[in-house]
Amino acid sequence: MTAPLPDLLITPIVQAALAEDLGRAGDVTAMACIDAEARLSVAFVSRKPGVAAGLACARLAIHALDPDATFEMRVADGDPLAPGSVLATAQGNARAILSAERTGLNLLGRLCGVATLTRAYVDAVDGTGARIVDTRKTTPGLRHLEKYAVRCGGGVNHRFGLDDAILIKDNHIAACGGVAEAVRRARAFAGHLMKVEVEVDGLDQLEDALRYGPDVVMLDNFSLDELRAAVAAAKGRAVLEASGGVNLQTVRAIAETGVDVISVGALTHSAMALDIGLDAI
Repeated sequence: MTAPLPDLLITPIVQAALAEDLGRAGDVTAMACIDAEARLSVAFVSRKPGVAAGLACARLAIHALDPDATFEMRVADGDPLAPGSVLATAQGNARAILSAERTGLNLLGRLCGVATLTRAYVDAVDGTGARIVDTRKTTPGLRHLEKYAVRCGGGVNHRFGLDDAILIKDNHIAACGGVAEAVRRARAFAGHLMKVEVEVDGLDQLEDALRYGPDVVMLDNFSLDELRAAVAAAKGRAVLEASGGVNLQTVRAIAETGVDVISVGALTHSAMALDIGLDAI
């Protein structure tokens, strides 16, 4: 089971989304049509198969507008969903629940979509030993949530930001005069707890990089033959990460070359939201 995110991280995101939706005057439709004391019971229902993620977003959206509402989870984040699966039920003030509906569904559907796509990639490489990891290609402001959804789908998180690992890419290499010099400088800078990763675009750069002991080498847009050659050349001296040209049709063959991890930006930048509805019950 994936460890849940603390509400402290999620609440500001939910509150900002609610503020955007409520605008200057609040939900004028709910105020016009629904008695102030009316009650409503609802269910969050999946219309498509997928993987659950982000139920706390729906809960916090409802509780932000009705702190006394009840919210009962019927599945856990990471659980598989079938069409018609009830993710959660809620009961409370009708105006509050309907005003929170779209914010809760937007975030819940988005995160379920990321978890669902991640699970598809994880299943595609099952048995190879390769791990599926995400990237920093996340929706601004939603990184914690989207990377949590990747974990719910069985994937592994890459670095969260610019501050928690050194990742030397092609432009860094160009700016400091070569792969070997970039890795040497990074090793001199890094503390004992900080990982150093370097991106290479050919086998010659791989050998240059390995001389200075990077923890991870990213093999950027390598062919399958080049990936196999890189695995043989590295001989376990560094974790090898394949990146570029990865999709559900190619990921199995990439994993079978023997690389350790496969980074997939699509997990967060191209996942489609899972279709989830809010039904009165």
